[in-house]
Amino acid sequence: MQSFLDPAILFFLFGIGAGLLKSNLEIPQPISRFLSLYLLMALGLKGGFALAASGLTLDIGLSLGAAMLLAVVVPALGYLVLRRLLNRFDAAALAATYGSVSAVTFITTVQALDEHGIAYGGHMAAALALMESPAIIMAVLLANRARRLSGSNAAPTSTKALLHESLTDGAQLLLLGAMVVGMLSGVAGQKAMAPFAVDLFKGMLAFFLLDMGLMASRHIGGLRGQSPWLLVYALGAPLLHGGLALGLAWLLGMGPGNGALLIMLAASASYIAVPAVVRHAIPEASPSLYFGMSLGLTFPFNIVLGIPLWTGVAQRVLG
Repeated sequence: MQSFLDPAILFFLFGIGAGLLKSNLEIPQPISRFLSLYLLMALGLKGGFALAASGLTLDIGLSLGAAMLLAVVVPALGYLVLRRLLNRFDAAALAATYGSVSAVTFITTVQALDEHGIAYGGHMAAALALMESPAIIMAVLLANRARRLSGSNAAPTSTKALLHESLTDGAQLLLLGAMVVGMLSGVAGQKAMAPFAVDLFKGMLAFFLLDMGLMASRHIGGLRGQSPWLLVYALGAPLLHGGLALGLAWLLGMGPGNGALLIMLAASASYIAVPAVVRHAIPEASPSLYFGMSLGLTFPFNIVLGIPLWTGVAQRVLG
């Protein structure tokens, strides 16, 4: 019950309610973009400061390896399941959406861990960056193959251009760059940046989640007329993928904090990075489908129920 009384979650629920009431409340796009970049920069700094204190260890390497493994396995499994329900293009787009990650879900989990005093490693911010691109690349390659099989005249997306776009994405670069700044500046940098990266963080997150609530309410309508099995997938995938991550975290002996973050990364679905790429790289896929499922169902499910559920499970199983 305590998680529902968290101000950030309450603002998210308020945003959903305002959207469903057709209110004219909205956050201007430039401000929403700024909030997103602020949260990534603050997260990167916090991770860098933590890495400066702990250094690079074998456990960190194993955690990042687990993240990369999930980044490949989850979209591959997703495509095999979704191909039974959808055409190749929609299946590839949705596999990318659910195989990639949500930075806001991760950031909200970090905030929940901080409030409950559960320790975690700063390197998990690097896991967030590493897990974003593999699913996108895999989906575009599957779409190119589908075009060849169908004899389509549409030009395939260049793998070289896709790799460049994925690896130089501004949000990812900011996250990783902030981590490097945090590592290099260490304790002195942490003290200097605390008013920016720590004191403002909770308020900025609440404001951003208000915007996310408004966005989620607008995309729920895109689910009308869809197969009930797709709606089951939108709610079942976070549980299945989170369960895979939990098993992997247990095998590697990860602590509850790092385990909870790995679980929520696997359980999340992208609604910013992947749709932006897929819209151009796989125009045959339906945006209302991957936007509606990820932002209209999976994101609210994870923010309201998934984070407290998986955090509690991680404490019991990995603690």
